[in-house]
Amino acid sequence: MITKLLLELEKVNQRLKSAKAKVTIRESNGSLQLRATLPIKPGDNDTNGTGRKQYNLSLNIPANFDGLKTAEEEAYELGKLIARKTFEWNDKYLGEAVKKDFQTIGELLEQFEEKYFKTHKRTTKSEHTFFYYFSRTKRFVNPKDLATADNLISSIEKIDKEWARYNAMRAISAFCMTFKIEIDLSKYSKMPENNSRNIPTDAEIFAGITKFDDYLSRRGNQVNENVKDSWQLWRWTYGMLAVFGLRPRELFINPDIDWWLNAENADLIWKVDKECKTGERQALPLYRQWIEDFDLRNPKYLEMLITEIGKKDKNNHAEITALTQRISWWFRKIGLDFKPYDLRHAWAIRAHILGIPIKAAADNLGHSVQVHTQTYQRWFSLDMRKLAINQALNKRDEVEVIREENTNLRMENEMLKLEVDKLRMEMVYKRI
Repeated sequence: MITKLLLELEKVNQRLKSAKAKVTIRESNGSLQLRATLPIKPGDNDTNGTGRKQYNLSLNIPANFDGLKTAEEEAYELGKLIARKTFEWNDKYLGEAVKKDFQTIGELLEQFEEKYFKTHKRTTKSEHTFFYYFSRTKRFVNPKDLATADNLISSIEKIDKEWARYNAMRAISAFCMTFKIEIDLSKYSKMPENNSRNIPTDAEIFAGITKFDDYLSRRGNQVNENVKDSWQLWRWTYGMLAVFGLRPRELFINPDIDWWLNAENADLIWKVDKECKTGERQALPLYRQWIEDFDLRNPKYLEMLITEIGKKDKNNHAEITALTQRISWWFRKIGLDFKPYDLRHAWAIRAHILGIPIKAAADNLGHSVQVHTQTYQRWFSLDMRKLAINQALNKRDEVEVIREENTNLRMENEMLKLEVDKLRMEMVYKRI
C-alpha cells in the first residue's frame, strides 16, 4: 500500500510539474506536505537576502489516497497564488505551531521548566538532564526569533563545531518535543565520530599539581585579600579529581567532610552523595600515595570547600555548574592543556592498565559497564596503548621466567631424589 501511494505521489508531482504549478507534494511522518518557494514567513530570518525561502507547509492532510487527492487540489490552488503573486501568510498556511500568539523562543524558554516537569518526574537526574537541555538551547538560539522549526534548524546550522552542533540538536529536540513543535532533526542526529581529548598521563597529572604552586610565585602582589588563598581550594579539587576520577560536581553536592577526615576511614573512601547524578556510592582511590603527596586531607582545604559551597544553593544546578566551570577556568589559568573531565577518563584508563576488572572500575566511577567500555576506553591514546601492551608483555616475560624457574626447580628436585635413592641403595649394600 505504501509503495502504491508513493508511486501515485510521483505521478501527481509529474502532473504538477507539467502544469508549472511550482509546488510539489511530499510525505512526512504519515502526513502530506506542500513544498514551495514563498515570501519569508513572519518572524523568520531572510538568511539568503532574497526575500524568499523554500517551505514545507503542513495542512494536516493524511498520507493516503483520499488525502493525496486533497493535497493535489491544494497544490494547484497554492500554485495559482504564486503565479499571480497574491500569496499571503494566513492561518491556513502558518499552521498551529506558529499561529499560537506568535510566541518567541525566549517566551517558551521561560515556560520550559514548568512544561518539561509536567511529563517528567522531578529527580536529581531529571533536573540535571533538564538543565543540560535548557542551557544548551538557550546558548545556541536567538530568543527573539519565533519558535518555528525553520528558526531552530537555522540556529543549529550556524554552529561550526560538530560536537557542539550535536549537543545543540539533542537539546533543541527535547525543547521541540516539550512544546510539540514539528521539526525534523534527523540530518543532525548522527554522533560525530571523533572528538579530540588530551588524556594526561600519570606523570603529566603529577606535574600539573605543581603548576598551582608556580601560579603563586608569578601572580604578583596585587591580589584581593579575600581570595588570595583561593587557589589552594582548586589545587585540592584537581587532586581529588585525579585520585578518585570523580565528576566535578560530586565534590560540591553535600560532601561528607567529617567522614573524609575521620581516622576510621582507613580505606580513604570519598562518599558521593545520593543527590548526585547516579546516586550515592563509595569511591576508592587509585594511587593512595597521591592523597598524601597532594595533601588532600588537610583540614584547611576542607574548610575552604565548606565556605565556598555554603554560598551556593546545593539544589540549584546552575550554581553547582558555575562551580564546576570555575574548575575549568583554573585549569586554563595555570596553563594545563587538558580539562577537568579528562582526569576522569585518565582514571578509567589507569584502572584498565592496572588490570582492575571493568565491573569494579565502572562501579567506582558510578556508571554502567557499557558506558565504561564505549565512552571511556575510546580515548585510549597511542601512548596509553603502548604502555598497556608493554606492561602486558612484561607480565608475560615475568610469567615465562617463573615457568622456567619452576622447570629448573623440578629438574633439580628430581636429581636430588635420584641422589637420595642412590645413597639409600649404598647404605643397603653396606649392611649386606
